[in-house]
Amino acid sequence: MKFPVVHLGGERCVTGSCHFMQLQGLNLLVDCGMTQGEDRGVDPSQWPVRASELDFIFLTHAHVDHIGMLPRLIADGFGGEIICTHPTQALIVPMLNDAMRFEHLSDDAREDVARRIDDLSWGFECGPSFDLKRGISFKLGRAGHILGSCFVRLESARDGFSILFSGDLGNRGTPLLLDPETADPADFLILESTYGNRLHGDRTQRVRQLAGVLAHCLADGGKVFIPAFALGRTQEVLYELDRIFSDDAYREMYPQLRGEAQPPVFVDSPLGLDITQIYSGLHAYWDEEARALLMRGEDPLDFDRLFAVPRHYQHEQLLGVDGPAIIIAGSGMCAGGRIVDHLVHGIEEPRNDVVFVGYTAKGTPGRCIQAQAESHGTVVLDGVERRVNAGVHVLSGYSAHADQKGLLDWVAAMGGRPKMIRLVHGEDDARSALAAALEQRGYVVG
Repeated sequence: MKFPVVHLGGERCVTGSCHFMQLQGLNLLVDCGMTQGEDRGVDPSQWPVRASELDFIFLTHAHVDHIGMLPRLIADGFGGEIICTHPTQALIVPMLNDAMRFEHLSDDAREDVARRIDDLSWGFECGPSFDLKRGISFKLGRAGHILGSCFVRLESARDGFSILFSGDLGNRGTPLLLDPETADPADFLILESTYGNRLHGDRTQRVRQLAGVLAHCLADGGKVFIPAFALGRTQEVLYELDRIFSDDAYREMYPQLRGEAQPPVFVDSPLGLDITQIYSGLHAYWDEEARALLMRGEDPLDFDRLFAVPRHYQHEQLLGVDGPAIIIAGSGMCAGGRIVDHLVHGIEEPRNDVVFVGYTAKGTPGRCIQAQAESHGTVVLDGVERRVNAGVHVLSGYSAHADQKGLLDWVAAMGGRPKMIRLVHGEDDARSALAAALEQRGYVVG
């Protein structure tokens, strides 16, 4: 059977995931993300169908590189149904409100898009199978990438085949999140490959690694800048800072991070603060460890000397605050947001440090900072070249994406082998390495 999916974004790059297929006369889209950095997708004006002809859009999760085209599609006439998990449904509008601010939409236009999304979106639980129409059913499974992330399995009884979209797969043991579920077998598998050529560090040691980096970085009284995505990574970092500052074992190992020496932590991200509040309200979807802390009266997303920075004037004041201090701000790739201001003011200061806890795409300032760190080269921030004199640290154990082993294990656990696997959502070397590993195990990659 001919491969049934047309990739409109994310086929050969990490951002901009968007996949189109027709089943029994229905036009279906899985994700509709915006691209970042050098990544490129197909403009909607060149799609096989118009936005008004789309019947369903399935969303695997609420990161903007998977949902960011929704406002454009709605403006172009989309009036079908948006299908996602309940947590994703709660996160779509806050994430898009932030993205739409950068598109210079008026307040009325943003509110109209938000109303339309609320009217069109439907939240579903992971696990059960649901009937769509015309003999097509769908099932969502927990992906463990961020709260609400899922993989999507579609089955067409009349066509006699099934197809599985992995979305972004996470790791086992991620703070706050339940582990990824095992997927049912499918004829076709569209599999992400972000870290298809890499193995992450030991995730059981990541809190200790973060604590060690912070203790070292703050020893000279500098600032630690943590570029972090507002959705997912900010909450994970807060959770683990809470462990570092409150767990007796870590307090013994790192006395320089406790008591009066405990550094202030600033969340300088209005969106990050909003999402953290939403996360707190979705604690029924947290993992057992996080819910147990909450039951004991410990809020794992709050601790002493944690400060919110919601207003712009407060952000400007924070730029002039002396260290030691930990500042969490977006965007995670340093391509915009308040982290850029902090780096403009602080990246040339050797006492400061930048700690990356997530993926940075090609062409983004975050990727450039990492590349230029050892040679003390330059990066363009806010239109001006800045020398990278601050220390730069990359904690791979904080990736929200499964590594090569995690991806291979997830595929193997499906049971029946897919007739074909198509790799997406990865750079060329990552896709090639994962393809070779899958083929070595007898899978067909096309």
